Amino acid sequence: MKNNNNNYVAIMAGGIGSRFWPVSRAGFPKQFLDILYTGETLIQSTFERFKKFIPPENIYIVTAEEYKPLVINQLPGLNPDNIVCEPSRKNTAPCIAYISTKLVQLNPKANLICAPADHLILNDTGFVKVCLEALGFTTENNALVTLGLKPTYPNTGYGYIQYEQPAVSDNVYKVKTFTEKPDLELAKTFIASGDFLWNSGIFVWKAQNILAAFEKLLPEIYELFDGARGTMNTNKESEAIKLVYPLCSNISIDYGILEKAENVYVIPASFGWSDLGTWGSAYENLEKDYMENAVAGENVILFDSTKNIVHSEGKKLILLQGLEDFIVVDTPDALLVCKKEKEQQIKEYLSEIRRNKGDKYL
Repeated sequence: MKNNNNNYVAIMAGGIGSRFWPVSRAGFPKQFLDILYTGETLIQSTFERFKKFIPPENIYIVTAEEYKPLVINQLPGLNPDNIVCEPSRKNTAPCIAYISTKLVQLNPKANLICAPADHLILNDTGFVKVCLEALGFTTENNALVTLGLKPTYPNTGYGYIQYEQPAVSDNVYKVKTFTEKPDLELAKTFIASGDFLWNSGIFVWKAQNILAAFEKLLPEIYELFDGARGTMNTNKESEAIKLVYPLCSNISIDYGILEKAENVYVIPASFGWSDLGTWGSAYENLEKDYMENAVAGENVILFDSTKNIVHSEGKKLILLQGLEDFIVVDTPDALLVCKKEKEQQIKEYLSEIRRNKGDKYL
């Protein structure tokens, strides 16, 4: 399987990462940052992880046009022709329709992993094993596979997947339901039931099979990209895609396809995963001091403070007293002080900043 030239990866790297503001900005979003101070940015870690079992020439980055220079700079081992630029952000369904149409033109047998650029995975060996299991299953079956993570606590920031027993193949189960982010009580019920998994947002399928699902369930998107099929992998591709994207619905692959298709399966896994969607998720994965504070910065002093995440980019002395469960992020032009429990509202706060201050701080 490792040397199978029909296996491809599309790393989706077009998001803004607004909940990591003020470090993540529209011009330099979180996937290009070393959020956890590992020595690698998130997109670099993701690329290196997939290089272990997918040929580099079969790894594609799908991103916004304005981020192409960042990708080239951070991934010098990637062929620039493998950077697929979206002219606008239209969520994951158009993104996946685009790369799938492009790959089918290159290789009708293309077997594709679609994965976000900004997730944390601690157990690379376990991740590779599950990906190879999924690729093996989709090679032999008309199946749309998602990787599900065995939940460790009732997280309200993740979607959940319920699956049916028994397995249809080794460790592969038919999906029963998808549920968007639940409230705490519902999340506790899911955990107690034992048949729910976190939705990782990592998908595996043959490119032809996901396009068949588009033709059936999102025919308007399918027809737009099918009309541009002849331009794919030519010098006319970019021009054609710029005409297609404004006509596409802004819709996720989960809502548009996976919640409606009948051939959706899940592989339960445990490989130390976090979607790193918020400062709180970064806190969970950073080293902490004896008061359970996670501090990144040369000049930070804490008194009577516990369970905070503090990020400081400059040499300014920062002294904090009496804080508990706060996010404190200091950058040269913006300071965020926010209760962890309100982190999901950072997106809303940015809308207020835009109304009052324009785009200068975004």
